[in-house]
Amino acid sequence: MEILKELQQRGFVKQIIDEDELGRKLHQEKITFYVGFDPTGSSLHVGHMLPIMVMAWLQRAGHRPIIVLGGGTAMVGDPSGKDKTREMLTPAKVQKNLEAMRPQFARFLDLDNALMLNNADWLLPLHYVSFLRDIGKHFSVNRMIKAEGTRQRLEREQGFSFIEFNYHLLQSYDFLHLHKEYDCSLQVGGDDQWFHFCGGVELIRRETGKTAYGFTIPLLATADGKKMGKTEKGAVWLNPELMSPYDFYQYWVNVQDNDVIRFMKLYTFLPLEEIQEWGQLQGADLRKAKQKLALEVTTLVHGAEEAQRVQEAARKVFSGGTAADMPCVSVALPMAFGDLICAAGLAQSKSQARRLIKGNAIKMDYGEGKTAITHHETICTQAGNLWAGKKRCVKIIDAA
Repeated sequence: MEILKELQQRGFVKQIIDEDELGRKLHQEKITFYVGFDPTGSSLHVGHMLPIMVMAWLQRAGHRPIIVLGGGTAMVGDPSGKDKTREMLTPAKVQKNLEAMRPQFARFLDLDNALMLNNADWLLPLHYVSFLRDIGKHFSVNRMIKAEGTRQRLEREQGFSFIEFNYHLLQSYDFLHLHKEYDCSLQVGGDDQWFHFCGGVELIRRETGKTAYGFTIPLLATADGKKMGKTEKGAVWLNPELMSPYDFYQYWVNVQDNDVIRFMKLYTFLPLEEIQEWGQLQGADLRKAKQKLALEVTTLVHGAEEAQRVQEAARKVFSGGTAADMPCVSVALPMAFGDLICAAGLAQSKSQARRLIKGNAIKMDYGEGKTAITHHETICTQAGNLWAGKKRCVKIIDAA
């Protein structure tokens, strides 16, 4: 199957510049493409996995990826979809984050046949007046004001700093620089970047007379409308120090029924024909598809051995046993269950903990079967396994 059609069938493509020509080019030629990543954190998360999966598919089809880490643009901050100006990062912090991300990219990509660049290398040395003269002349202020991200900020009267207003020029210039230096002709990224993609393609046309392309990836939400990769504990990180492989596996095995096949297409390399077979499962059997999804994604992120280990640990826990890999929390007992639920990370607030108890979702297993907790002031006096519903379990250790 042609690679662009494969990506479209899997749900990776939202908006695209010159679809027919790009499809032909990807099928008949070997091109260089790039994806930009924000280095404001020390780890990638599930949201980053979509563009990384696209990069992996394109690299497997013979195309060369460029990972552009925005060390320069991070000092400005992308205003797209943001309610306020981002905190500025120091160059040292940006560099530390870049180094932390490299082994995570290596899980998905052959970095020996890819480029990993920091746009600070070409943005920071720019002479500002010359940049405005040579690059700024190609951009319309009227068009920039009408961009969706700009319009939303202005309508909310939340302010829009001049340095943020320059971001569109800088990202467009990234594409031009990569086109000139590395013959890069395709940019891929989130759908909130569409305006910047168009700016880069137009800048390349004006400056070089050549054609460039871009396509965006949908901004993913779960079946209930929540942002993909968000949990009650926060983001779903790829770094095992920020999120254990066990918890990572549990995130995937607990996705909603309506999401499992869609996520298989996006987050695994399973053939579409096999995914279609998994999609035939119904009811309780769908749990098998979720376990397959969780195993495949955890293997990609943490390796096959670790994925098998946490899957076996999960089976032990949910068959009535215990496992060393299950999440645990050390607290000083005795403690009221309303406080214990929050301490275990099963609720973000005492009011949420009370709602869980009122909904008969909280049970405690001291090794003799589960006991329902009926009031938030009931005291937990000994260690055991604390359950929230049928899918979330935390081992309570007495630190007193």
